[in-house]
Amino acid sequence: CLDEEGKVHKFDSSWRTEDCNDCSCSRGGIRCCTSYKTPVDYDEEKCESIFNKETCSYKVVEKDDHSKECPVHSWVG
Repeated sequence: CLDEEGKVHKFDSSWRTEDCNDCSCSRGGIRCCTSYKTPVDYDEEKCESIFNKETCSYKVVEKDDHSKECPVHSWVG
């Protein structure tokens, strides 16, 4: 399989892209999906979500104090 970056992958292999997508190669082609969940149900007036590209995950924190995490009631992904 040839990915978007021009890299060749063996059949039945899998990898994670720089954009935090999990991909796999089969004889049918390449399939990719996000490797992370996105927060969708939290207090958006008081809090904000921050994506960490190194850990491929979101953290939801207070806008005025990033050391305080906010409760998230629902995630998608």
